[in-house]
Amino acid sequence: MKKKKIGVLMGGLSAEREVSLNSGAAVHQALLAQGYDAVAIDVGRNLATVLEREGVQAAFIALHGRYGEDGCIQGLLELMQIPYTGSGVLASALAMHKLFSKQTFTAEGILTAPFRHFRRGEPVRPAELPFGLPLVVKPAQEGSSVGVSIVREEKQLAPALELAFRHDSDILVEQYIKGQEVQVGILDDRPIGAIEIVPKGEFYDYEAKYTDGMAEHIFPARLAPALYEKALQTGLAAHRSLGCSGYSRVDLLVTAHEECYVLEVNTLPGMTALSLLPEIAAKGAGLSFEALVARIIESATLSTGTN
Repeated sequence: MKKKKIGVLMGGLSAEREVSLNSGAAVHQALLAQGYDAVAIDVGRNLATVLEREGVQAAFIALHGRYGEDGCIQGLLELMQIPYTGSGVLASALAMHKLFSKQTFTAEGILTAPFRHFRRGEPVRPAELPFGLPLVVKPAQEGSSVGVSIVREEKQLAPALELAFRHDSDILVEQYIKGQEVQVGILDDRPIGAIEIVPKGEFYDYEAKYTDGMAEHIFPARLAPALYEKALQTGLAAHRSLGCSGYSRVDLLVTAHEECYVLEVNTLPGMTALSLLPEIAAKGAGLSFEALVARIIESATLSTGTN
């Protein structure tokens, strides 16, 4: 890859734009420090034109959220025959859409919280749900916990629905699962470690993810050896069930009854100083941030396997 011009795709059009700019800047600097010919590209709707103008021959996707993590950019790069990092079009789309990813997990026998899907305009009546309060309301296609609420009292439901529908016309209402927040890092189709997150607030929300000091990171996760291995294998199973490739971060809830519930698979996890995959890679696989970035860009490919 050091013989190719690499475009670091960052920024973009989603609600996670600022986080993506931070990820992209860190990745770009890591590539330059290792002698790669890399250019930072703030992604807009003229991306195809910019890629051609810059002569980009491979892409490191440091985008998060819609139009970056959902298969759209991957499809464009496939058409332009530019190898890229991370999962392909289908896996990216499945992972980004929580309804379809949860349906896939269920079909594969992977534990995930019971849920109901609602479209904008459909009434949500707690009495008709197969699970009671507390519950979780979330948009079907957002990342970084954008638009997510925990509803503990019925009076909180209407504002939670309003917030979720502000971000998507499809939402999920899930049973609330109490457990340890554990995140599994996947690199080159194998689990490299599990980290436990202890947020200062009610849950690991957007503020806790991107504000220093708002969450405690514990590596390795405080799980008995057999349960730790179960968490790793659950994360790998979720990654594989969606057809993911390259790398990912799988978010789990591990209960007191030793159940591992999959929340979601992040096909383009954050690559900032506070991000979890670099921390897992460093502590679980002995990889520095620069080494992790190199491993990822060297795996850039097309879904056809061409690189």
